Amino acid sequence: MTTDSAYDSIRQGLGEALAFAAGNTAGAQMHQVQITHVDVAAIRASTGLSQSQFARSIGVAKGTLLNWEQGRRRPTGPAQVLLAMIAKRPSLVGELLR
Repeated sequence: MTTDSAYDSIRQGLGEALAFAAGNTAGAQMHQVQITHVDVAAIRASTGLSQSQFARSIGVAKGTLLNWEQGRRRPTGPAQVLLAMIAKRPSLVGELLR
């Protein structure tokens, strides 16, 4: 990809993003992702890691993990997706950290 074509591609994407943000959804591909409740304590337990180790491995503060496990807060966005992936494949954390 040349510099000009990369620039044009980025410019087009930004234009599309601005149009979408303004409410123009014509031609936009939208995907709904439905993730149900995530049992963070069970997911962590399935990895065999301590709270400190697990929090560090997924890039969150231990306090955040504790809040999730005790139900005071719920993971959202990328954290929720990452936890759902680990729930399906607990060995993922170890594989990625090797």
